[in-house]
Amino acid sequence: MLNWPTPPDTDARMRHYLFFVNQPYAYSILRPLQAEIRRRGDEAAWFVAGCSTAPLQADEHLLRTLEEARAYPAVATFVPGDWVPHFLPGIKVEVFHGLARNKRGHATEDASDHYTIRGWFDLYCTHASNDTQKFSALAAQHGHFRVARTGWPKLDPLFASGTPAGQRLRASDEPPVVFYASTFSRAITSAPALAGVIARLADSGKWRFIVTLHPKMDPQIVQRYREMSGPNLRFVESNADLLPILPEADVMLCDTSSIMFEFMFLDRPVVTYRSRMAGPWLLDVQEVDALEPALARALERPPALLAAARALCTELHAFTDGHASARVLDAVDEALAAGPPPKPKPLNLWRKLKMRRRLRKALAATAQSAP
Repeated sequence: MLNWPTPPDTDARMRHYLFFVNQPYAYSILRPLQAEIRRRGDEAAWFVAGCSTAPLQADEHLLRTLEEARAYPAVATFVPGDWVPHFLPGIKVEVFHGLARNKRGHATEDASDHYTIRGWFDLYCTHASNDTQKFSALAAQHGHFRVARTGWPKLDPLFASGTPAGQRLRASDEPPVVFYASTFSRAITSAPALAGVIARLADSGKWRFIVTLHPKMDPQIVQRYREMSGPNLRFVESNADLLPILPEADVMLCDTSSIMFEFMFLDRPVVTYRSRMAGPWLLDVQEVDALEPALARALERPPALLAAARALCTELHAFTDGHASARVLDAVDEALAAGPPPKPKPLNLWRKLKMRRRLRKALAATAQSAP
């Protein structure tokens, strides 16, 4: 960036930070950062373009216009997505919207974009050591951004809450609870294929389900699951904070969504349907008829399965102290103090033009969804 922010005087001036939100999942990722910012006596504001502002709470500072966002005196703008308006204030910090890819390099729904450098960010705050190495190599190659291994702010409440890991205690007559989450891509989503069997298992009374679907899921599929709500199936809207809900489940049912990794930190099993990240850490099934037996098997907590999942969790996010947000803010301070990277960002004139069009559409979508 042409005008690198001046590091604030820690003894004399409050720091300001900006959160750029364009998907509902960003709220739960950024709120732990906001908590740490407030703990330090500083201030954060939210700029939302692309989704509803309804999840914002009364004490959260919303910037309602682009002009307000541009004028906000932030030293850094935090982004859980893969793009950000370059004219927002401060250095642009990528904090990612999911945990890093597993060591075998299997793809999630957005893996093709994960290591694509578009010239938007000044600092990448990474989670896994392997991810950090790859982004560090890219930083050396491109020269216009820095990398810091910090951990993922979203997981701070999980580690700091003292939520007990391991088997969930439940009464002998209580049906096991399955948390079902599915990604949106038509090529890999399990939601259409599993709707019937999930409805049948819930109606049987032998299982209870908590269901959530990706915010980009086909609205007709979302409505189908929403209408399945009943005594044994609870539908959770995509703008909810899912992390506090995960401990309510005994097992997760998933496909190729990175939320499965978040659940694994509870030391509880995951069953998947035709996952592209299959490995010893999952019980993956290829046929719908195999789903219930796999769920029953998962409840037995196979030692090899759980051991593989623990090893994967350590690889993906070795930090378990609940202080990722603090490390992110410290990394921002270090970046500001170091000054601009060796090379300037690419001009990206065509990409910036497309970004402005995207931003206009996103702002219109947010205005339409205003509560």
